[in-house]
Amino acid sequence: MNLAFIPSPSTGVIELGPIPLRGYAFCIIIGVFVAVWFGNKRWIARGGRAGTVADIAVWAVPFGLVGGRLYHVVTDYQLYFSDGENWVDAFKIWEGGLGIWGAIALGAVGAWIGCRRRGIPLPAWADALAPGIALAQAIGRWGNWFNQELYGKQTDLPWAVKISEGPNRVADTYHPTFLYESLWCIGVALLVVWADRRFKLGHGRAFALYVAAYCTGRAWIEYMRVDEAHHVLGLRLNVWTAIIVFVLAVTYFVISAKLRPGREEIVEPAAVDLSKDSGKDSGSADSAEGADSPEAADPSDAADAQAKEPEGDDAPQTADKS
Repeated sequence: MNLAFIPSPSTGVIELGPIPLRGYAFCIIIGVFVAVWFGNKRWIARGGRAGTVADIAVWAVPFGLVGGRLYHVVTDYQLYFSDGENWVDAFKIWEGGLGIWGAIALGAVGAWIGCRRRGIPLPAWADALAPGIALAQAIGRWGNWFNQELYGKQTDLPWAVKISEGPNRVADTYHPTFLYESLWCIGVALLVVWADRRFKLGHGRAFALYVAAYCTGRAWIEYMRVDEAHHVLGLRLNVWTAIIVFVLAVTYFVISAKLRPGREEIVEPAAVDLSKDSGKDSGSADSAEGADSPEAADPSDAADAQAKEPEGDDAPQTADKS
């Protein structure tokens, strides 16, 4: 009998009057805010303008949510389109089911649109967002805890998660794979921040490092899960996806480092133009102030005035002696 375990919430919904607050959606929302906040700080440090990250996120987040849901529905279509299932449930995103692979892929399309409208290179924006996205995933994974889903194999470890009886699940204690992935994502965020400061990663390489590091952890965590999934050559589909995406991320990192070493000097041209305009305005004001200042008068004018002025008391004294 396992005496120590992580309890699961009895419900994933908190009723605030007539408004239901779902734990899964709450975790996703908090994660998005953290990603935008941290990404904004990194973007400003890179020379960008405050608010640009949020403006582009307005495009990236909706695309990402749609992409994440599409990936989940397509890869787990039997949950919605098999006999006895209601296809309308495919639209109930608040009940869980977002594939990070689809979220990142389609979210990148939305980010590309936003960056293009602002004249910003997408790789630089992605580098600024990379650790924030990892933190958002770390927070979002706790939504699975609220829904009592995506747990691992049975275990009696002290940190096992207690799952109650429910549809398609048996009451017992299981590996908390949501917790493993959450902690892994925090580690990925710290790794990207450290490597970016140490090696000055640019041109999308910080984002590629985040992708490769996340895929490494996702592969072994996915292997522990016991929820229903499609298998290819004995491995879960998401394990193959993690392997393929890992190879693509590493390939991009290596090729990018050879073709475009270093980091972008300018990430947002509008921020540079604004800085130049502010400098010009400041210079003009200083010039105007200097022109009105007595110190700015021509020294030769002062010398002429002194020559024309009588020599004070010496002139009358000379007249009296004569």
